[in-house]
Amino acid sequence: MASGDMAASGAGVEDNYLTHSHGFKSWFFTLDHKRIGLMYLVSILTAFFLGGVFALLVRTELLTPGKTIMDAETYNRMFTLHGAAMIFLFIIPGIPAALGNFVLPIMLGAKDVAFPRLNLFSYHLYVAGAIFALASIAMGGVDTGWTFYTPYSTTTNSHVIAMTLGAFILGFSSIFTGLNFIVTIHKLRPAGMTWFKMPLFLWALYGTAIIQVLATPVLGITLLLLIVERALGVGIFDPALGGDPVLYQHFFWFYSHPAVYIMILPGMGIISELVSVFSRKHIFGYKFIAYSSIAIAVLGFLVWGHHMFTSGQSAMMNMIFSALTFSVAIPSAIKVFNWLATMYKGAIHLDTPMLYALSFIFLFGIGGLTGLFLGALAVDVHLHDTYFIVAHFHYTMMGGTVIAFLGGLHYWWPKMFGRMYNETLGRIACLIIFVGFNTTFFTQFIMGSHGMPRRYYNYVPQFTPYHRLSTWGSYLMAVGFFLMAGYLLHSLFRGRKAPVNPWGSATLEWQTSSPPPHDNFPEAPAVGDPYDFSNLEYDPSLPGYRRRGGPKA
Repeated sequence: MASGDMAASGAGVEDNYLTHSHGFKSWFFTLDHKRIGLMYLVSILTAFFLGGVFALLVRTELLTPGKTIMDAETYNRMFTLHGAAMIFLFIIPGIPAALGNFVLPIMLGAKDVAFPRLNLFSYHLYVAGAIFALASIAMGGVDTGWTFYTPYSTTTNSHVIAMTLGAFILGFSSIFTGLNFIVTIHKLRPAGMTWFKMPLFLWALYGTAIIQVLATPVLGITLLLLIVERALGVGIFDPALGGDPVLYQHFFWFYSHPAVYIMILPGMGIISELVSVFSRKHIFGYKFIAYSSIAIAVLGFLVWGHHMFTSGQSAMMNMIFSALTFSVAIPSAIKVFNWLATMYKGAIHLDTPMLYALSFIFLFGIGGLTGLFLGALAVDVHLHDTYFIVAHFHYTMMGGTVIAFLGGLHYWWPKMFGRMYNETLGRIACLIIFVGFNTTFFTQFIMGSHGMPRRYYNYVPQFTPYHRLSTWGSYLMAVGFFLMAGYLLHSLFRGRKAPVNPWGSATLEWQTSSPPPHDNFPEAPAVGDPYDFSNLEYDPSLPGYRRRGGPKA
């Protein structure tokens, strides 16, 4: 039976990756990349929930000057746990490990990734690292901030070793995932899929994988040295022991600035898919977008020093890092301008995934522009360690990565689960999150430019209106996320059955049933231009898209 017939009749749901076998062992020890991706998705969404709860507690405490709901020590632990959970457990593994694991082999027309057992081992390492991080929370938490800056992290009484050991283990999970993706893209592309016939999401995952493999070991070594110094008293970073705390900053940011692109590059790949599909136009400047992903991966290794303009670097090094910071904006701008050119005169469909794509372009544009401000030495001296940094970081990471993740989640949700969600509620939730986000964080740009320092438990009364508005915005954003969780969960049980291709995409994952069978494709898919929509037509009887001349529903 052809895949179009399967979707129309509903027969495809009888044997797919969700129903192929049951039981805990069949899932936790599976080699199916789709099940591994789904387990990652559940895990990272759990981490996102925990990180969000910590964030709401922090914002509630800052509702008024002085003590609101917690003391200063608890506040320090809350914002540290928020940052650590969001960065290490959600944003870094979010798109590559969850959505990437599910989609990448199907986009290639392959049965699985190159190393299925390594893929499973990567997930088990993620679980192990998360357990250590949660153990540190159970023991009382960490109060260093998510960067674990020395010398405080080597002297504090909080449970730094458990948290950093968890991050160390999570690093191996990231490395193995990146290695798997590189080999899969090199070796499992089907005949006819040249490098420049790959979907741009795969280019983004490829660039991300390069960073994961090359940069993550530096973080691992750095955290291991921190653990050794703390456990054995070896003088590496602590000046009281003959160490150098600025050396820790160099090591940490040599990883963590490329890690920004581990977070954002996959999101950019998702936006490339969404903009083309929902504009019903071939992507504009395909090769420029593809090469810009690799350029971002390379240039990302050269700009770590812009985090250290106020840390005592030489004036010459500051000038060099400032110039490099401006240069890394070029490939990101190339992507944005090509997305806008793709939408120009396109037949834009404002479905929920496209609304997230438009939100991404607006919010990431603000995040990127304010990054240029911080790359200017004279401006950074004033804004460093203020709420301007907090706002910039969240516009880039949440307004960028998280919004793109939500767009990708809504885009591939019908393919993953074979069910359609409520489109009206999806649009409403997107609007609520967009308004709540800007209310929360744009306010912080103003606070930061007026000198409000970040991470402070208390503040002078003149900042009270800004903090209250920011906190109310965070509550509004939480309403949007809970609404989203409600209609997505509802769709699993009561949602309309999804057709093979509800959005009219030309990439290979939309040529198999929704959800896909255990081996992805009953027969080899037809490889072509992933952004050529000319051979697709809308069939209202599905409702969805099918290939011209294909079987009727």
